[in-house]
Amino acid sequence: MVITLASLDAIRTLCVGLALSGLLASAFEMCTTRRASFSLLGHGGVTAVAALPMLAFGAPFIILRNTLRGRRIEGRPMPFVMLATVIACGWGLLSGRVALGLAAFVVGA
Repeated sequence: MVITLASLDAIRTLCVGLALSGLLASAFEMCTTRRASFSLLGHGGVTAVAALPMLAFGAPFIILRNTLRGRRIEGRPMPFVMLATVIACGWGLLSGRVALGLAAFVVGA
């Protein structure tokens, strides 16, 4: 089995996206003493606008946290957990690509 450079780049991008997601959500929780969740958008006004960038990049962590918690507490079916994981990883891949692109732009590479 041969791992191509494109595969390694995708794995790196996914890791960066998921790590950034966890970092943002945890930093939000530490600074505000409340859980990061999609309900922040329901408050409307300035709160929703301010929470939008954090939710855009922190969503994979929130999705995975809620999915695993729902599996453990509510007994959600495994296909639901698998689908939510795929969605979270896809979102993490996209946010990792944006973060790496932004980092390359800032560094000038």
